[in-house]
Amino acid sequence: MATDPGWLEPDWRAPPGVRALVTTRRGGVSAPPRQELNLALHVGDAAEAVAENRRRLRTAASLPQEPRWLRQVHGTTVADLDAQPAEALPEADAAVAASPGTVCAVLTADCLPVVFAAVDGSAVAVAHAGWRGLAAGILAATAAMLRARVGPHVSLSCWIGPGICARHFEVGEDVRDAFLAADRENAAAFAPGRAGHWQCNLPWVVRRQLAMLRITDVADSACCTYDDEARFFSHRRDVQHRHLAGTGRFATLVWRQP
Repeated sequence: MATDPGWLEPDWRAPPGVRALVTTRRGGVSAPPRQELNLALHVGDAAEAVAENRRRLRTAASLPQEPRWLRQVHGTTVADLDAQPAEALPEADAAVAASPGTVCAVLTADCLPVVFAAVDGSAVAVAHAGWRGLAAGILAATAAMLRARVGPHVSLSCWIGPGICARHFEVGEDVRDAFLAADRENAAAFAPGRAGHWQCNLPWVVRRQLAMLRITDVADSACCTYDDEARFFSHRRDVQHRHLAGTGRFATLVWRQP
């Protein structure tokens, strides 16, 4: 096994003093099927393995603090990390912070992580954007809290991290109906598949929603978690299609440098 965690850094116009990264599955100690750098405690992995993986990440990336992990539930709650103690584990699917050194984090394995930052570098956020959260408004909720912190006249910049691509994300009529109920223009994100099913382009939905929120400075990793097995966990690939006993989660982190 590798011993040094690797990560991706977003290719975006990072605001001053803002740093972000996405972990890969490499460099940890978790056993199959969650090998190697699983960072989630809720997927059946050994707690001591997850603790060691988190320690390796913290050391290798020189993180200013332990990431502020969330209890993600595919909802629209946004945690204000500046208003909560460091040991809190809020039930939320996005987090906002203005305090330097506070590391916002989400865990994913097909859902899209979306990083936000005020262009003046004064505050950051990250959202866990699966289809349920997107249809319900997680991005709008995150932008609203971030704008409340920095003021309505400060522009926001975003980066869309690795997630499942449309050719592998087959959904039923219920998912399409949920998106169309929120915005009829979302029909463009769905291509017909087998009878009663659609191929859903989640990154398209994210870009559409960000544009509606007046966020136009948007970069996209264009990484598909399903295709890139060497680097990313994928629930759809590993659990639903291969019927493995489980899969891990990688993390997307963003923070203001102290």
